[in-house]
Amino acid sequence: MAIKTIGVVGAGAMGSGIAQVAAMAGYDVIMRDLDEKIIQGGMKGIEKFLAKSVEKGKMTADDKTVVMGRITLTTRMEDLKDVDFIVEAIFEDLTIKQDMFRELDDLTRKDIILATNTSSLPITEIAAVTSRPEKVVGLHFFNPVPLMRLVEVIRGHYTNEYTVALSKDFVKRVGKESIEVKIDSPGFVVNRLMIPHFIEAVSLLQEGIATAEDIDKAAKLGLNYPMGPFELMDMTGVDIALHVINYFYQGLNKELKWVAPRMLNEIVKAKRLGKKSGAGWYIYNK
Repeated sequence: MAIKTIGVVGAGAMGSGIAQVAAMAGYDVIMRDLDEKIIQGGMKGIEKFLAKSVEKGKMTADDKTVVMGRITLTTRMEDLKDVDFIVEAIFEDLTIKQDMFRELDDLTRKDIILATNTSSLPITEIAAVTSRPEKVVGLHFFNPVPLMRLVEVIRGHYTNEYTVALSKDFVKRVGKESIEVKIDSPGFVVNRLMIPHFIEAVSLLQEGIATAEDIDKAAKLGLNYPMGPFELMDMTGVDIALHVINYFYQGLNKELKWVAPRMLNEIVKAKRLGKKSGAGWYIYNK
């Protein structure tokens, strides 16, 4: 099936990033969100990234205009009914995603693939609410989407070979590399590798073994990581880290290695009560 128009549901950091790379690859894109302000913010982020690319000589001003012109903004679900491929990138909550997939299943053509950009939620359970579970797949892009090279292509229990092959082709066409996650297991591959780093980093800090800054330095200079665990949590949000850790604990047989450190729970609670500013780890946002 020829894919010409991509529907992106969600215009936050992930949705707008996916819309951007799809438009840069030559696809027409319809980006939908409930909130007009979020849509405009997403488009502003795309424009800012492309403007920097022009400044650096990576594209021309005309190229930027063409890419921006391929993206249509909407708050109407109905505008997605004729797209050729859907990527959903809304809030990381199973019930919310299932409600969205029910609506997308009713709205769109039955031959198109419905992909979810989830970092840990079960593809099989999302697919189960649709009439086409064989055409539901996970496409886990990473933040920031335009810069991160990897996409995890995740099979649900019913995802067929055609869906996987077409999804991998789409990933390649938007300039990314894919890995195939063959079993729908919590956290897939990258988060299963990353979350233990988060837990151990917070535990080291909690025990007073080293400062957050030195733990980050150890990861970067000793393990050659581009970012330390606290810097990464600072960027993605400690509340998201805690949410995923707790999900792993429930989904992976309540193993003790997935118990969130006390300090992480305290920091997230303080953030929710408004005691600390910033979206991430409080040490970097005093």
